[in-house]
Amino acid sequence: MADTGGEGGTACVAAPGQDIPQALSGDPFTQVGAVADAVLYEGYLLYPYRRSSAKNRVRWQFGVLLPRTWVEADGPVAEGISGSADSWYQRTECLVRAAPDAVLRVRVRYLQLQRKQVETPGEDGQYRPAESLRGDDGTAHLSFDEAVPYEVDLTWPLAELLRGPRTAEVSAPPAVDTEELGAGRVVRRREHVRAHTTVAAEKLADGLYRLCVRTENAGEAPDARAPRAHALRQALLAAHTLLAGEGLEFVSQTDPPAALRHRARGCRSAFTFPVLGGPAGESADGATGPVLLSAPIILPDHPQVAPESPGDLHDAAEIDEILTLRTMLLTDEEKAEARATDPRAARILDRVDTMPPEVFANLHGAIRSLAPAAEEVSGARPAWWQEGGDAGLSPTTDTVTVDGVPLGTGSRVRLNPRLRGADAQDMFLVGRTAEVAAVFHDVDGSVHLAVTVDDDPAAELHGWYGRFHYFRPDELEPLGDGTEPRP
Repeated sequence: MADTGGEGGTACVAAPGQDIPQALSGDPFTQVGAVADAVLYEGYLLYPYRRSSAKNRVRWQFGVLLPRTWVEADGPVAEGISGSADSWYQRTECLVRAAPDAVLRVRVRYLQLQRKQVETPGEDGQYRPAESLRGDDGTAHLSFDEAVPYEVDLTWPLAELLRGPRTAEVSAPPAVDTEELGAGRVVRRREHVRAHTTVAAEKLADGLYRLCVRTENAGEAPDARAPRAHALRQALLAAHTLLAGEGLEFVSQTDPPAALRHRARGCRSAFTFPVLGGPAGESADGATGPVLLSAPIILPDHPQVAPESPGDLHDAAEIDEILTLRTMLLTDEEKAEARATDPRAARILDRVDTMPPEVFANLHGAIRSLAPAAEEVSGARPAWWQEGGDAGLSPTTDTVTVDGVPLGTGSRVRLNPRLRGADAQDMFLVGRTAEVAAVFHDVDGSVHLAVTVDDDPAAELHGWYGRFHYFRPDELEPLGDGTEPRP
């Protein structure tokens, strides 16, 4: 255990280049370990797991904390709970019931970018960068960006946090690892990721406290106008936080007890979403738990990895059966490129190629609950809206005013997404026209409009399924004709 600079705080760090093991026996985070790992590697490398695949050229989409000077080159970030927007900080606020002698444990986890560069010797004996290399054993290697897991454990007595905020360093050190391959070498380089976490506590009532955990990228970008791929070398990737401790239990932010709903609404998280971890039903009222997972992906309370899932496919939102079938159908050449791209891709292919029939049969899924489907009739709210979910809100009839024009279902708009601090895919939609499908009020008080893009051949199908693009009001420009919402 090493002191991290925060009074009373201690830290332990996973070995770079290795999977993070569940730490010591009695680790309170073990029960959320599988879900936390799925968050850590969500989107790390996507099917078909090849470097040449277009979807693997724009990577790291969740929980990316970049140097502030790079993120705010075009202005301050717009706060929200979505961790798919680039930021330079994350903030988790939550309620906790605790005894006076309670002790809080905080685990900060992220990936550190690792540039894998293949090098071959020239006639002068000096090594030069190359795109590919075949080792003496015939194994192919490709230059590619990998990432290694990094985590820091922090511990403070609650009484100490009540006396004032405590800050601890959660930085990842630079490193260079070289692997000799006979015909050349592979050099893996990691740059210094500078970051710190600040934890504060506030007493709200006897036995009830509000916690605030804020992790910031403390680095300086050498060039605030550098491409995102360069800035990522100093970033925290897939950053998320786990909270636990002794003598305390966390209150659900999505379904708090009735007596604490007003207090829960006062908690303002940014670029992350806190949910209860572990199995449901461990607390007396079912709305509290001993572990909190604050992730850059919106999850329900008590998320679990499906028991039918035999291993990580780096896409927890995908259906394992379909993804496994697609992976099985890759050609030998495609599989060879995937194996040369990344060791994790090679392990996925090995698992798929050797999967027993009975394991594959289990991927077909299971029905865990049955509920009658609501009939859709003319004028009824769509299937993706739950009646009574939020009193007074209606996505299909609500409007929001932009430049003096009310926008709602049926309004015509032009898309002007921010190119910094927004989803990376939005850059492909700049200047496109679209139709508003619904107006959503988020749990953090912000507003997003769901739209279908014009000239998209699948627009009607997306609308039928309820799959949309989402934008903030300041990213939309009302068009001159047909801007009035449909009655």
